Amino acid sequence: MSERDQSGTSETAVDPARPRKIIHIDMDAFYASVEQRDNPELRGKPVAVGGARERGVVAAASYEARAFGVRSAMPSVTARRKCPELIFVKPRFDVYRQASLQIRGIFAEYTPIIEPLALDEAYLDVTENLKGASSATRIAEEIRAKIGAATGLTASAGVSYNKFLAKIASDYKKPDGLFVITPKMGPAFVEALEVGRFHGVGPATREKMNRLGVETGRDLKAQTLAFLQQHFGKAGDYYYWIARGVDHRPVRANRIRKSIGAEITFFEDLFTCDAARTALAPIVAKVWRAIENGPVRGRTVTLKVKYSDFRQITRARTCDAPVSSLQNFEDVAFSLLGQVFPVEKGIRLLGVSLSSLAEERREAPSQLTLEI
Repeated sequence: MSERDQSGTSETAVDPARPRKIIHIDMDAFYASVEQRDNPELRGKPVAVGGARERGVVAAASYEARAFGVRSAMPSVTARRKCPELIFVKPRFDVYRQASLQIRGIFAEYTPIIEPLALDEAYLDVTENLKGASSATRIAEEIRAKIGAATGLTASAGVSYNKFLAKIASDYKKPDGLFVITPKMGPAFVEALEVGRFHGVGPATREKMNRLGVETGRDLKAQTLAFLQQHFGKAGDYYYWIARGVDHRPVRANRIRKSIGAEITFFEDLFTCDAARTALAPIVAKVWRAIENGPVRGRTVTLKVKYSDFRQITRARTCDAPVSSLQNFEDVAFSLLGQVFPVEKGIRLLGVSLSSLAEERREAPSQLTLEI
């Protein structure tokens, strides 16, 4: 049966007699662990990577900080309230990227089929692997050991026959753990899980499921496909199949990003267009730097604005041709920004992104004059 036959997400057939061997590697408190590795004075202490100022946000928290309830994406003031001894450290993304490259180099020793999800996690398909190893569990053990030796950091790993279960498994024995979910144990394992543990079920969806009487995988499995589609739309198909331990999504190497963007929360609200333009310019430049030396260009520019009352709006424009230069990008972004003024409330956050990404055809004559 093809993947589309079962889950609607498919392209390739899966042989049920020969399950895939998939590993999900997830670094433990990655940013915070790098900071503790590089600064011995931080080890064993509650550390948050992010801004300590009033409107700062926690990008990552050490396990010592998590013991107090500090979590990523939490406002810094809330984190400080939960943990008065919390130590804030400014992020060093260049260092994190370097460590991530080391880790991906280790992955590449075993398989070319690597799907990074972020700097600190990735899926690996080791059904066929460069070592000729028959045991995915053994490969996961070797990878974790090599990561520790090369970077001084710990990683957790999940091993299973599909992506959904591999990701759940990697979180099951964190930190510095390894867990395996075999085809024989998969369906029963899913039935016993609380739905909040399911990847793809966030807090709002979990609350909605709970209101509908769905609290565990077993409860979810008891629902009909029609019921789940009625209450969760297209996601209903996904929930229907994962409740049965079914996920035929392949690990996608060299996955093309759908968009790239950046945003900044300001210490003081912005009320004038001139002030907002001044603040937006470095954000636009940051996004452009991320793509200017690569082959990918985008056609859709999206502006994000969050006001002091936390109301959020977006404005977008899709250009006839890919955005070809920083000046071009800035012109479109400033034009979108002009549409939101005058404002009744101060602006506390601005963001901009490029989407409709595709590789630029540089051999075409019309592209020869692009600024790159």
